[in-house]
Amino acid sequence: MANEHNLIPAKKGEVRNPNGRPKKYVTLLREQGYKLSEINDTIQVMLQMDLDELKKVWDNPKATILEKTIANAMRKSLEKGSLYSVETLLTRVYGKPKETQQVSSDSRIEVVFVNGKTIL
Repeated sequence: MANEHNLIPAKKGEVRNPNGRPKKYVTLLREQGYKLSEINDTIQVMLQMDLDELKKVWDNPKATILEKTIANAMRKSLEKGSLYSVETLLTRVYGKPKETQQVSSDSRIEVVFVNGKTIL
C-alpha cells in the first residue's frame, strides 16, 4: 500500500528528504578510511561465503567494520529476497557488464542535382 505522505505534493520550499539520498556502502567505508583495493578484496572473498560463514563474520567480535558492513548488506539482501546489495557489490568489484544496443533505420537519403549543385 502506498504511503499517503508520498501522494501529497510538496509545498513550495518544503524538503521531503532533508538528509538526502542514503550513501552507498562503499562510500561509507571509504569515508571510514578503507582503501578501494581493501574493499574490493574483502567483497570478493565474502561473495564466495555461504550463510553460515557470513553469520560467523557478523558474530565475530574481532571482525572489522568493513567485514561486518559487507556481511550485513549481504544478509539483508538475502532476507529481503533482493539482489540489490549483491549486484551493487559485484558491480563495485567487477564493473558493469557491457551493454549493447541494436539500432536500425528505415530512412532514405535522396540526393538531387539541380543546375550542377547537390541538394539533400
